[in-house]
Amino acid sequence: MAYDNISVLFICMGNICRSPTAEGVFRHKVRAAGLIDHIAIDSAGTHNYHPGEPPDARSQHHALRRGYDLSDLRARALREADIEHADFLVVMDDLNYSTVRSRMADDHQHKLRRLTELCLIDAHKSVREVPDPYYGERADFERVLDLVEDGCDGLLAQVRLAIDRET
Repeated sequence: MAYDNISVLFICMGNICRSPTAEGVFRHKVRAAGLIDHIAIDSAGTHNYHPGEPPDARSQHHALRRGYDLSDLRARALREADIEHADFLVVMDDLNYSTVRSRMADDHQHKLRRLTELCLIDAHKSVREVPDPYYGERADFERVLDLVEDGCDGLLAQVRLAIDRET
């Protein structure tokens, strides 16, 4: 049986640090898993602070050091259609979780989760949020990448399960 693409949307506030980092990392992992033709990956911000802008230069720098190219990504705002059509709505923190949840119909609530809920490494499982590195130091961008890589591994496992259920 054929199945439609699984759609994953990463969400933070401005869509220039955390969510595009997650998009780039997940895209890399999905490509390496040979599933890039079956998973639609995107990111958005709950606030339209930086429409059309590339990810923060520091996010790009740190991601590229780990082999993730974010240069083609551009910030955009979350749309109602995103909430309706995405299979996985993955937020970075409590504030954006609450914001997205308040904009969702009850029948879409099951799609919403925090990225840290998907972490596999024991040390990360107790972390509730991917912290915003925007006003931080280099170590903050590295911490984001550590959490995002782990959460994306867990998310990929969940997406594989969804694909398996469809086939």
